[in-house]
Amino acid sequence: MVFQVEDPDYTLSPYTGMTRKHWLAAGRYLLEGVFGNIPGIEDPVVMPRKETKVTYPHLDAPKERQEIERKAEIFEGLTRSFFIASVMIRNEPDIEVCGIRLRDYYKKHILRACTKGDAVYVGNYEDMQASNGYEDPFRAYQQTVESCALVIGLHACREQIWAEYTQEEKDTVAALLSSFGHANTVPQNWRFFNMLDLAFLHQEGYEIDREIMVDHAQAVLSYTVGDGWYRDGQSFDYYSCWAFNLYAPIWNEWYGYENEPYLARRFEENSNQLMRTYPDFFDRDGYTNMWGRSCIYRHAATAPLCANFFLHDPAADPGLARRVASGSLLQFLTRDDFLYQGVPTLGFYGQFTPLVQGYSCAESPLWLGKAFLCLELPAEHPFWTAVENNGTWERLGAEEVKETVLPGPALCFTNHAANGETILRSGKVFKTAQDIHSIWNYGKLNYNTKYPWESTPAPSCESQQYLLFENGAEEPLRGNMTFWCGERDGVLYRRQFFNGNLETEQHWFQAINLADFPVARGILRVDKLRLVKRPVRMTLGSYGFPDNPGADGRATEIIRKEQTLPDGSRAQAVILIGYDHRGVQRQMAMTCYRGWEEMDVIHSSGTNPDSEHSLVISASMQSRKQYDGAEPYLLISQVITAEFPEGDVSGCAFSEEELFPIREIVYEDTYQVGAYGTVAVRLKNGEEKKINFEGIEAAF
Repeated sequence: MVFQVEDPDYTLSPYTGMTRKHWLAAGRYLLEGVFGNIPGIEDPVVMPRKETKVTYPHLDAPKERQEIERKAEIFEGLTRSFFIASVMIRNEPDIEVCGIRLRDYYKKHILRACTKGDAVYVGNYEDMQASNGYEDPFRAYQQTVESCALVIGLHACREQIWAEYTQEEKDTVAALLSSFGHANTVPQNWRFFNMLDLAFLHQEGYEIDREIMVDHAQAVLSYTVGDGWYRDGQSFDYYSCWAFNLYAPIWNEWYGYENEPYLARRFEENSNQLMRTYPDFFDRDGYTNMWGRSCIYRHAATAPLCANFFLHDPAADPGLARRVASGSLLQFLTRDDFLYQGVPTLGFYGQFTPLVQGYSCAESPLWLGKAFLCLELPAEHPFWTAVENNGTWERLGAEEVKETVLPGPALCFTNHAANGETILRSGKVFKTAQDIHSIWNYGKLNYNTKYPWESTPAPSCESQQYLLFENGAEEPLRGNMTFWCGERDGVLYRRQFFNGNLETEQHWFQAINLADFPVARGILRVDKLRLVKRPVRMTLGSYGFPDNPGADGRATEIIRKEQTLPDGSRAQAVILIGYDHRGVQRQMAMTCYRGWEEMDVIHSSGTNPDSEHSLVISASMQSRKQYDGAEPYLLISQVITAEFPEGDVSGCAFSEEELFPIREIVYEDTYQVGAYGTVAVRLKNGEEKKINFEGIEAAF
């Protein structure tokens, strides 16, 4: 049964009806699913597992490895469920779920996890190294991650659990925390795990190495790139938000303000910078975009919105922060495919294996419990008392688009009032051709809050991605490296290299220059081929479109239209009319101009996280010359979408101007193909965009 907002309060929360009592109800709802799988108070938080080939514990691993992974899974289940349980205990100290008193359960199992010789002992750092044969003196372990989740939970319900331990029991727990807190870690967001372990111990009167603490903190600050974002290793994704900008405010509160005021001030500045633009990362309904790795954590992406209020001088708008957090929560909890035997699936909505990484286990999705840390804020806090507002969405006109450009993390996101969607375009993606999961997670041209990315629907096509086939090859060179070139005059410029490799010069041959800009219901592309080898075949896919039957059993309708421009060139459009999981009608159209030859619709199964069956519109072109010549260089296309929650719309709902927005294309080059100079794209609504790729190589 899906979560329902009972007795909604639309006076305080006009968009979601969600108040503090509903968040408490949502926490109980999730914990009932978890504890429904725990036979009794002696049993650990090990959940039913639907997927067994990708996630750990890996069944084909050596016995020693399986034992290490078993310990990690036990700790992960305990501490990640504790994200939710701890704040529930804080608010209702004697809460029982499925007949188990939560404070008794977690008090017992936290101590057992830290006690050597116990059947559910998870091991300290030295134990892990010994079991690994000391092969890698710098190795880090999953327990470091979970030790941080543990201290966050212990702090949240300190009086109910930590304060009830004897001194000897506290010392047992502290010893394990110190082991991981002072040990090796991964030089990215993991540093905060160590920092919070040490900060908790310091708060409780234990000795810590302050030099290690400062070393971690100054290193974390060196990862900042502006606008509140941090570089997490090579990439940018939600770890900048649900890790860096959640843990930093907690660290400030526990340690930084008192002991390292300069570092604390810088962390606070970064959090407040993020608040200026981060609410616009979500759409009109508060939906979270499926982008980057670990998307099984879902609405944990809203955690920094409440964490900002842990700071001395927060900048977040409390009514907007709660609206976004509640909207994202409902995005998932109201889906009937969200849970598997009561536990969040390893997917974005339902089980979706293409999304899953090998470092996850069945309990990993409970990281989404970070969003529930808002329940640490007292009932009288503005986060709970302010009237919900919808920020940017309340100020946009019916057809307006707001664009936010963040050069540091190379992110551009647009809020589209006409359909309520937020579209993200990223520009620092350096992944190998073999890392197909990363190409899906990071390398799409666009990410849409209402159309989560589709994995490969067919060998010849990827959604929202170019594929290039050289000289009749069956396997494509994948567009796996994307470089940010900045925004000029309302146009975003990027470069993409097919089969790019930073170490091998020959893999820099085939490339495409990207130029795109928002229109009312989507993104219009004016991209330029820069090929060395020809002939090639090229394809471009739309978003994945859910292929669900309507209430009357109707299948997705496919409509084709054409139009001729004044210069005699042909434009063609394919429109899909279908239904999402709620039975709400959706429409999507892809339009192709000069440069593209054919358009097709690919039917697929098991490749879309939103629907078992899906459709992808695919455009294709064939270059027939061996060397560069006067054939078209530009590939012009757009994808637009619409939703009709009030009922069905008969036939295509897009106007001719929306489907075919270009009135004229004016070229500066001699052969009228966009080989050089400026290309002016004049739209029927009177706008003009001038595209010029010269100089974009100056940007990395």
